[in-house]
Amino acid sequence: MVMRRRVGLVLGGGIGAGVAVQARVNGVLGERLQDGVAAAVISFGVGLVLVGVGCVGSGRLRAGVGRAWAALRAGELRWWQLLGGLCGAFFVACQGLTVAAIGVTAFTVAAVAGQVTSSLVVDRLGVGPRGRTPVTLLRSVGAGLALVAVLVSVIGRTDEAGGLSAPEAFRGVPHVLLVLLPLIAGAGTAWQQAVNGRVGAVGGPQSATLANFVTGCAALLLVEAAVIAGSGWPGGFPSEPWLYLGGVIGVVFIALAVVVVRWIGVLLLGLTSVAGQLLMSLLLDVVAPTGAGVSALAVVGCALTFVAVAVAART
Repeated sequence: MVMRRRVGLVLGGGIGAGVAVQARVNGVLGERLQDGVAAAVISFGVGLVLVGVGCVGSGRLRAGVGRAWAALRAGELRWWQLLGGLCGAFFVACQGLTVAAIGVTAFTVAAVAGQVTSSLVVDRLGVGPRGRTPVTLLRSVGAGLALVAVLVSVIGRTDEAGGLSAPEAFRGVPHVLLVLLPLIAGAGTAWQQAVNGRVGAVGGPQSATLANFVTGCAALLLVEAAVIAGSGWPGGFPSEPWLYLGGVIGVVFIALAVVVVRWIGVLLLGLTSVAGQLLMSLLLDVVAPTGAGVSALAVVGCALTFVAVAVAART
């Protein structure tokens, strides 16, 4: 049990690193297309194809889907527990929609604030597969430290200027209001991880991943259809292959999160993923710098986040 917990903490950091890489990929794709929803559709579409191929070729995956379907019919799973992909779709869409307008810094602060706060509530209500988890003083302090660490890491950094990566009909929204989108998306991430854990406990991580991509892709296609009807197709698609890897990355970290949330709970998964996001952001700024690059305060914030994870892990 102790070893599983330690491995879960490490994997949680890896999940956060994947989120940071995906945000960079989808943010650039949304900016190139000038349509963040289209970038999200591509990301989820690629992921859905990969999971679908896996389902066709894997008897184990099909069996897991069958168990999840049987549990749904028997009432062991609720229909709304299969809708975690809606939160994932919203989060990915926000990456493409708002990063060019408010900057990566503001996006990260808002999303993490929503995720950490929501994780406390989700654990307390028992939405995840581990049931109700007490919100102890140390867990609250850990969540608070994580939030402070993210704020410290962005002090003095200048947001990247840019416009909203959406069709003309959706532009003109004040940037102050746009910050609410990643805030809500971050809160939805904690709920998504919790319900995915419920589905994964019945049908395995593959079935939860498939449910995510089916529901998320369906929702995004409906939204993008409305966008195209009002503003037309994106002007052109970039040729760089790496801009289309967001869905591949998403398949990996969603499946991992389904397993890890059963080992360490929603709050600790949220905290470790925050640590992973910060560390990977620092690495990306060194390897492929954009904007202001690496700052000393960003390094301090990353260290504080690891302290927050250590405090919360002592419960």
